[in-house]
Amino acid sequence: MKTILSSTLVVALAGASAASAQPAQAGKLSIIMFGAHPDDCDIRSAGTAAKWVAAGHKVRFVAVTNGDAGHHEMGGGILAARRRAEAQEVGRRLGIEYVVLDNHDGELVPSLDVREQIIAQIRQVNADLVLGPRPNDYHPDHRYTGVLLQDAAFMVTVPNILTHVPALKKNPVFLYYQDNFQKPNPFAPDIAVDITDTFDKKIDALDAHVSQVYEWLPWHAGNLDQVPKDVKARREWLKKTRANAPNAAVRAALEKYYGKEGAAKVQQAEAFEICEYGRRPTAEDIKRLFPFLPQ
Repeated sequence: MKTILSSTLVVALAGASAASAQPAQAGKLSIIMFGAHPDDCDIRSAGTAAKWVAAGHKVRFVAVTNGDAGHHEMGGGILAARRRAEAQEVGRRLGIEYVVLDNHDGELVPSLDVREQIIAQIRQVNADLVLGPRPNDYHPDHRYTGVLLQDAAFMVTVPNILTHVPALKKNPVFLYYQDNFQKPNPFAPDIAVDITDTFDKKIDALDAHVSQVYEWLPWHAGNLDQVPKDVKARREWLKKTRANAPNAAVRAALEKYYGKEGAAKVQQAEAFEICEYGRRPTAEDIKRLFPFLPQ
């Protein structure tokens, strides 16, 4: 597997210089989200990310691989460059940092090298909150991204690990994205966010991943012929196919924060499960980390 050190990461910034990759200012949250590929963070949490950004908090998306295998007509360096450019456009649209690590798509394993890349990313932003996939999924890259985050969860606080990047003094809270896998354990939503008002921002982000949402994923699903050619029409098609109305479990989690009446009005939601690794958040922690939830 090809890996590179954190000092040579390919970083897609939201119209800013590399110097902006600093910890959040005092009083502001620092949130880092991991996905196996460019577009994974967007699919799982772009609506919630948009809420943090609107409140002035710092958000970084990290793709653990460069996505160089995710297409039916191209691959390798040409595809990786295209997907980095798409990630950069997402950064511009959402107002976030988008980092793409140079590990090969489809070849990710939970190695020490990649674990150190993950640790470095979390430390660099002095993260308050870390989000990523659960380690059970159809795609090995997704599974191993979950494993890598679990492996890094304690090590981010150990000074003698990766000594050139200062260890965190306080362990972040780690959360899992929502998924629909039932075995060995189903996703259990602890926190649910109404993203009805930021759903269009989420679609803006996904729309930037042209190689994926309009080409590769429809081709793989066998419905490429259903993707409209017109730019405006295909965005509406994307909005329709990416709608994420809350299921019963997520609806119950919404009721904890929005009340029964408020939850009933939620059209689009993103949900998260608290990881047993990292710091266990209190109710006050959740209020601080999700300041847009009804208080």
